[in-house]
Amino acid sequence: MGSGAGKRGWAPRRPGLFACLLSLFCLALSEQIRYRIPEEMAQGSVVGNLAKDLRLGVHELATRNLRVSSEKPYFAVSAESGELLVSSRLDREQICGKKPACALEFEAVAENPLNFYHVSVEIEDVNDHTPKFTQSSFELQISESTLPGARFILEVAEDADIGLNSLQAYKLSLSPSFSLINKEKQDGSKYPELVLEKPLDREKQSYHRLVLTASDGGDPPLSGTTELRIQVTDANDNPPVFSQDVYRVSLGENVPPGTTVLQVSATDQDEGANSEITYSFYRTGQVFSLNSKSGEITTLNTLDFEAVKEYSMVVEGRDGGGLVAQCTVEISVQDENDNRPDITVHSLVKMILENAEPGMLIALIKIHDRDSRENGEVNCRLEGEVPFQIISSSKNSYKLVTDGTLDREQTPEYNVTITATDRGEPPLSSSTTITLHIADVNDNAPVFQQASYEVHVAENNPPGASIAQVSARDPDLGPNGHVSYSIVAGDLEPRALASYVSVSAQSGVVFAQRAFDHEQLRALELTLQARDHGSPALRANVSLRVLVGDRNDNAPRVLYPALGPDGSALFDTVPRAAQPGYLVTKVVAVDADAGHNAWLSYHVLQASEPGLFSLGLRTGEVRTARALGERDAARQRLLVAVRDGGQPPLSATATLLLVFADSLQEALPDLGDAPPPSDPQAELQLYLVVALALISVLFLVAVTLAVALHVRRSSRPAAWGCFQPGLCVKAGPVGPPNYSEGTLPYSYNLCVAHTGKTEFNFLKCSEPLSSGQDILCAESPGALFPLCNSSESTSHPETLTTQAPPNTDWRFSQAQRPGTSGSQNGDETGTWPNNQFDTEMLQAMILASASEAADGSSTLGGGAGTMGLSARYGPQFTLQHVPDYRQNVYVPGSNATLTNAAAKRDARAPAGGNGNKKKSGKKEKK
Repeated sequence: MGSGAGKRGWAPRRPGLFACLLSLFCLALSEQIRYRIPEEMAQGSVVGNLAKDLRLGVHELATRNLRVSSEKPYFAVSAESGELLVSSRLDREQICGKKPACALEFEAVAENPLNFYHVSVEIEDVNDHTPKFTQSSFELQISESTLPGARFILEVAEDADIGLNSLQAYKLSLSPSFSLINKEKQDGSKYPELVLEKPLDREKQSYHRLVLTASDGGDPPLSGTTELRIQVTDANDNPPVFSQDVYRVSLGENVPPGTTVLQVSATDQDEGANSEITYSFYRTGQVFSLNSKSGEITTLNTLDFEAVKEYSMVVEGRDGGGLVAQCTVEISVQDENDNRPDITVHSLVKMILENAEPGMLIALIKIHDRDSRENGEVNCRLEGEVPFQIISSSKNSYKLVTDGTLDREQTPEYNVTITATDRGEPPLSSSTTITLHIADVNDNAPVFQQASYEVHVAENNPPGASIAQVSARDPDLGPNGHVSYSIVAGDLEPRALASYVSVSAQSGVVFAQRAFDHEQLRALELTLQARDHGSPALRANVSLRVLVGDRNDNAPRVLYPALGPDGSALFDTVPRAAQPGYLVTKVVAVDADAGHNAWLSYHVLQASEPGLFSLGLRTGEVRTARALGERDAARQRLLVAVRDGGQPPLSATATLLLVFADSLQEALPDLGDAPPPSDPQAELQLYLVVALALISVLFLVAVTLAVALHVRRSSRPAAWGCFQPGLCVKAGPVGPPNYSEGTLPYSYNLCVAHTGKTEFNFLKCSEPLSSGQDILCAESPGALFPLCNSSESTSHPETLTTQAPPNTDWRFSQAQRPGTSGSQNGDETGTWPNNQFDTEMLQAMILASASEAADGSSTLGGGAGTMGLSARYGPQFTLQHVPDYRQNVYVPGSNATLTNAAAKRDARAPAGGNGNKKKSGKKEKK
């Protein structure tokens, strides 16, 4: 409830007056809450319990933040009790002036949720102003000839209070000659008139001093006084007479200064100076001027209806004899539409979530127009297409609410223009612009710049190197738009996958954790995830394919000729009657790389007879280039290099030992103790060393020794050649072997000795042989091709079984021989598949074919010209794509081939199989 105190005598009557003046109206929340309090209440006085009237509990005050929203801080809300308190002085006369009703309207704002309540506090008047006259004394001249009953308007007093507290009556001090009448104007204000009761006699009393008292109707009443000095002048028979006692006129408020308002007129029946009338304002005017001769009233300043709505003036007409007549001029100011609406925005929400529902309250808008009637009626609207609308809340109050979907990523803020237009003629309008900021919500998932990623990485990359980078964009702000990356899946086990690649959570850079090996891992499929830091977090996945490219990091590996299981090497025999183009053997090699890095070429590095043999550049086939001459040694040695097509190329070497013999017995000398012949290169070195030593010691001794050595050599039989009939064979390694990367070279020398026994130190018989038994072909464990075992007679150890002459028809014809070398058309360059996948499949086929040829588990059949590859790898892979390693598996002197299992069995048959593959090892006497 309200409480307050007046300036005079209010405190003793406070309890009784509160019960009469204050009342609390607490209607529904949607209606206006009204209070009534007296003016001049002390600061901190309680107007009413606003929280209780709004049906808010005391425990809700802290969260709801109940407060007052008004232009001037007249009131405040207690945060502890929710009571509405007076926060500044309430002077009704200063706030409302002479208005009969004075009410302060404002908005009470509660948050969480945001809502507004209309509150009206009516201020009641208190008798705190005393009636006052503008002057402490004033004079009045009255002619002595004035007849009793004449009336004179006196100066009025001003009282700022209204109602009963305003000025109510005038009193005059007792006088036998004068009396006082209280009169009332059209607006209800009182003014005094002095009435002459008796004739005056200037000669008896020229001055009359009276006291005029003005009092109000308050309790207790207040009053003010002024002294009235009446001067009695000499007689003037006829006073001036105005044509009207009251002049009334209406005037627009915006008339320019100098505009004529009206003209007063008075007449005097006297003559001469007594008839000349001079006009003047009874009190000096501040807004209007009066022509003293013509009585014309004009404006001095601009009129303002909102400041003063009506003017009332007293015009006095005085003749030359001093007689005075008075009239009243009342000017009513007419309102014009000259004030634009004033827009005020209260309780504006600083940030609006982009997922706000339509109808969310954003701000309260109050519009005030100082004009009256239709000039003060206002319409409010929003300019442009914006997702907001204005809803009328009460008179000249509006709510700004959302009216559509908000998207911060499209429009982060809105400049909303509010326009208010009145209904005057012409209408006036005003606008204000407010900026509404849209707050971000995590409503956008990260989006990768590509639907999928594919990156090529060469093998042998350095660990920790960056191989790719993925990037995702999230249009949200702050943590909602901060993206981190991770690997969520792959085609490897999680531990194995983590050992291959990792991703930077911040930048999306993918790093290789180890060096890739194309031969172990050709491709790697990853699933990367981009995740923002919103709540809840949104994520997106993308696939990354890592293709490991091949590098030339594997040297060729020679499959044939290969070492036996005991470390011994193989040698091949060549018929002495072999014609040019005769297929002697074939070097088989593979390369674990792919593409051109695995395209092999074969080259002769060293040969005993450079022009005797030719080597296929792509096939590795060793053929005779010419017929064996008389001067050619029966034993030949070839050093073959196998190079791949990489940059730089890698290579391996293989040593071929070839023996010209028509039969196996001819190729197998008898066992003897003769020392093996020396290598020509070693002999040359020996000659040089010995020659230098002998020359430095004694030239003569050197000559003698040289002659002796020459005689010794000349006395030796011609059987220094290793393969004369009837001699024993002794095999052993000569000189240190020359190894290179990927090469398994072995050399064999044969030497003939006349002994009674023959040692087959390079053969292993599968079973005891009887006399006269032919040489049988058998497969040596671990060897790619079958080796031949020879049979001997126990009774005649020096005699070997005569074998059939070699059959030269066992080999493939030039048209029948397939392979990558393109031997069918005679092109040595060959064609290698350009597609990496086909190349790698082809390599796998090469290894599989070579392995099958080694262990004899495959028939190598499956169709003419296909080598069984069409059924295994598809019809597109035929012998024109695959080197035929069967060309290296042959039995000279026999029609048997290894194209099928039957041929393999035929190769082992005694009748057709005089083997030509020999082994050297430890000496074994039989």
